[in-house]
Amino acid sequence: MRDLSVIIPIYNEEENISMLFSRLNSVVEKLGVDTEFIFINDGSRDHSLELILQLAGKHSNVRYIDFSRNFGHQIAVTAGLDKCDSKAAIIIDADLQDPPELIIDLYNTWKEGFEVVYAKRNARQGESFLKKFTARLFYRVLKKITSINIPVDTGDFRIIDRKVVMALRNMPEQQKFLRGQISWIGYKQTFVTYNRDSRHAGETGYTYKKMIRLALDGITSFSNLPLRFATLAGFFVSGITVVLSIYALYARLVSKEYVPGWTSLMLAVLFIGGVQLISIGIIGEYISRLSANVRNRPLYFVRDTNIPSS
Repeated sequence: MRDLSVIIPIYNEEENISMLFSRLNSVVEKLGVDTEFIFINDGSRDHSLELILQLAGKHSNVRYIDFSRNFGHQIAVTAGLDKCDSKAAIIIDADLQDPPELIIDLYNTWKEGFEVVYAKRNARQGESFLKKFTARLFYRVLKKITSINIPVDTGDFRIIDRKVVMALRNMPEQQKFLRGQISWIGYKQTFVTYNRDSRHAGETGYTYKKMIRLALDGITSFSNLPLRFATLAGFFVSGITVVLSIYALYARLVSKEYVPGWTSLMLAVLFIGGVQLISIGIIGEYISRLSANVRNRPLYFVRDTNIPSS
């Protein structure tokens, strides 16, 4: 068994792979530990796979997994964790926003006896105000509405012990939110701080659409608050309806001040209909995720790999 596995999901990162591997190599040489690098090609459309194959041909400790299509970042990381065979695993993206040199601090802190050591950002360079604001807001809201302590200002960049890797393998849900799952698992966890750099080259594969999807996965996986919101909204609307009904009866029978086809009736119908649609949508999100897990399809399919079957 190796000392360390470095899990690297790849999606259109041809401009970053060479520099990333060079810096990673320098780091593990300083650590002096037996390390394997696992690149997961998540349906890249550029020359990322060719570069990974070149590295694998030159270095015996470079492993690769080539997906049959794009399955998503969290699934790519999951595939790497499924295939790694080491005492600890590092998760790092290929865009060089998370500095590989921080692995030394992560590894040394793990050696002190922690099962999870995550990298906590002091600052985020090269990102728009909107992206930083929405990310900051989401993680703080998620922390408030869930029963587990998901650390804020963190991503997937971290080192996890083998026992955590094995626990993740026993959590086969379809909608992966790994940082939440790792927090839910528990064990001794701590962090090291750093300043996140700008992307070295290329464009991020994490569009706002994917960020929203990840946010929904995180909320629906670790919080029932949206369902409670639907229930509370129902009671709230019922209360307003009772008040409006009493007022309508008063206007009709006592004050005689009413107009056929009363505008407020339309407003009430629209308001109630809107709340109902929101509630149905929330329930639908949960049912959709339940349905996906009941079908129990494989999380991914591999086109090619140089990792021996276990």
